[in-house]
Order: sequence, then C-alpha cells, then structure tokens
Amino acid sequence: MKLALVTGASRGLGKQIATRLADCGYKVIAVSRTPMSGAPNVVNICGDVGEISFVNSLQENVAKEHGVVQVLVNAAGIFGPIDLIKDADPAEWVKTIVIDALAPYFTSRVFLPGMLESNWGRIINLSSAASLHPPGKLNSAYGTAKVALNQFTRHLAAEIAGSGVTANVIHPGDVRSDMWADIKKKAIALGTDGDDYKSWVDWVEETGGDDPAKAADLVLKLLTDESSEINGRFCWIDSPLQAPIPSWEAPTDDRPWL
Repeated sequence: MKLALVTGASRGLGKQIATRLADCGYKVIAVSRTPMSGAPNVVNICGDVGEISFVNSLQENVAKEHGVVQVLVNAAGIFGPIDLIKDADPAEWVKTIVIDALAPYFTSRVFLPGMLESNWGRIINLSSAASLHPPGKLNSAYGTAKVALNQFTRHLAAEIAGSGVTANVIHPGDVRSDMWADIKKKAIALGTDGDDYKSWVDWVEETGGDDPAKAADLVLKLLTDESSEINGRFCWIDSPLQAPIPSWEAPTDDRPWL
C-alpha cells in the first residue's frame, strides 16, 4: 500500500483528493490545521504547514510511524487579501506567500529524500490559472504566490529529472469551494471595486463551477505509469470551464555561452 500525504485535507479540494486516494487503496496522511472527519485508510495530523518546525517534526513522525511518503499533494492554500498593494495588510499578504508558496517548499524538502531513495515518487502542487493571467489589480499576494509555486516546481522537476520522481502543478478548475466563498465575501465588501471578482464569482455560481472530483481524477492520473514522463508541467483537468491557458514551453537550453 503506497503512502500519500495531502495538506489542506480537512476541507475543499484537499479533502476531496485525500478521500479519493484512500478510496483507491492508498494509505493517506491528511494534514490540516483543523481536524478531518474519520475515513478508512486516513490518518489525520493537525498542524500548520506554513511553520517549518512543524513540517520537520511531521516528516520525522510520519517516517517513524508510517514509513516513506511516496505521494505528496500540496493542497493547502488561501486567497489572501483582495486589495491594492499600498492598502493590503502586510501580515495577510505575507501569510498568503507562506501558505501558498513556501509551505510546498517546506514539505517537498523533507519528503523528497525518501522518494529519491525509493526511486519513485510524485509531488503534485495545486496552482491556479490566476498565475497565468496578466497581472491585474487587487490579487497581488495570491498571484505572486502561485507564480512562485510554478517556478519552484519547475526548478524541483529539473533537479529530479530521470530519478523516478516527478513534480508538477495542476489547475484544479474553477470550483465552488470555501475559497470561492471567501472571494465572494471580500468582493461584495469592496463594492464597485470588486466588480471583476464578483463577475467571476457569479460565473462560477451560475455554471455550478468545475466538478471538484476532476481534480482528484487528475491527481490519480499523474500517479499512473503512463504519466511517468510528465515532469515540471502545468496540468489541467479534463474539459474545464475555463479553456486551458498556455503556460510554458517544453524545456530547452539555448543559453549562448554553452
């Protein structure tokens, strides 16, 4: 039985992915700040993956009690402040970067060695189409964090290429989630300044949003042998409401000094 660890697993997409992995026979370590309701093959550990000391102790405890993590899904995330840079709360802005960009680094750093020793592993980070859109007003924290997450994942993928371990980011779709509800609340509070976000919120509400099960489907697809050559890529769910946006080309090396 392969061991998977999912962060942000007490609700939303994280819970959906953790539950689905358990249903498919994986033993799952579900990490969250709040308790997750019980499920077969799921062990819930509460803590904040934005704190490196917690992540270090998490790895030690999981290795001792459960063995080597072979699948790491970084699903923990927050949208953070919807505000102009000059007006945003610095503490909330930084917290967004920590949870959305640094926490995946913290977890990847400690669980990667076991994967490399086993010559097999999958690291899947939840990104967002927002990281591919042209920069706009009000979401600098979230947009910056997800762009950083994309680039971090690409660097990680370059380091582990050919090892049997892969690292990718996914856009899980435009989901009517807790984050969607948070954005709706903040957009309404902004009045006319929040019209762009209100339009997105209304679109998701009117369409019903993407089925969150599709994100779990994509995670499972990336765990198959057929996906073993997918590394350092931005991956989309099947038939998303938002048509896939170009991310980056396949890696090339055209540096003139080489």
